[in-house]
Amino acid sequence: MSEFVQSLHEVFERLGRIEAKRMFGGHGVYHEGRMFGLVAGDTLYLKADAQSVAHFDRLRLPAFEYNRNGKMMQMSYRQAPAEVFEDRDEAAVWGRRAWEAAMRSGQPPKQKKKPDSSGAR
Repeated sequence: MSEFVQSLHEVFERLGRIEAKRMFGGHGVYHEGRMFGLVAGDTLYLKADAQSVAHFDRLRLPAFEYNRNGKMMQMSYRQAPAEVFEDRDEAAVWGRRAWEAAMRSGQPPKQKKKPDSSGAR
């Protein structure tokens, strides 16, 4: 895990416990089982939706994009503002906003994998 991803635990300390999990060459950032952020190329993106996107638009923060079969696709994640890394209170505000957008998305929280207790292999 990169130093950047590891630093997010400190950045979001006032939001609460977070987890970072590898995914597609980057990392998903989770709080209470909900993915509220993603990291690609040491850039943090936060979940946005119709209720929160104006905060990102006001600061002209771009959406996360990826190439799919030669076409650029956008996801509902926006680049985090620089203030997130400079002020723990601001990080908590932006983190909570992104987490709430994840809650509104209707996606169920990720469940931790439990060991198979049946003894089946």
